[in-house]
Amino acid sequence: MPGLIWQFIRIAESLPNSLLAFVARFSIAAVFWKSGQTKIQGFALDIVNGEHIWGWPRLSDSVVDLFRDEYRLPLLPPELAAMLAATAEHVFPALILLGLATRLSALALLGMTLTIQLFVYPDAYPTHGTWAAVLLYLTAHGPGKLSIDHWIARRCR
Repeated sequence: MPGLIWQFIRIAESLPNSLLAFVARFSIAAVFWKSGQTKIQGFALDIVNGEHIWGWPRLSDSVVDLFRDEYRLPLLPPELAAMLAATAEHVFPALILLGLATRLSALALLGMTLTIQLFVYPDAYPTHGTWAAVLLYLTAHGPGKLSIDHWIARRCR
């Protein structure tokens, strides 16, 4: 039995960082992208099932009310908070998925995660902790070789 355990550990340790980083990028991008999609209408894209609506995105009718009545963020008017969140939940996941400005985008989404944890849903720490772990991994280790960041870094050396 101990030999089987050590064999499993060796296999797990041999997983390439680029594969782990790609799975992390895809997974966390999907979480925030899907959330962003609930905040807009006129444009929709789901790369997994292929559903799409090509149009000019605008805030959905109820999203400002959601920010005003449920989220109640301090310091920002709900109209601005809704627009910033919808934009961030589309731009940063797209960059992370492409592996472009990955570390900066991961830090931005980590800041958003901390804001949600502290001001909106403090009881959702298991979910937010999971998001933070993935975002911190990407910040520390980068996007891996399957990324535009890696391609740019190779060209600039």
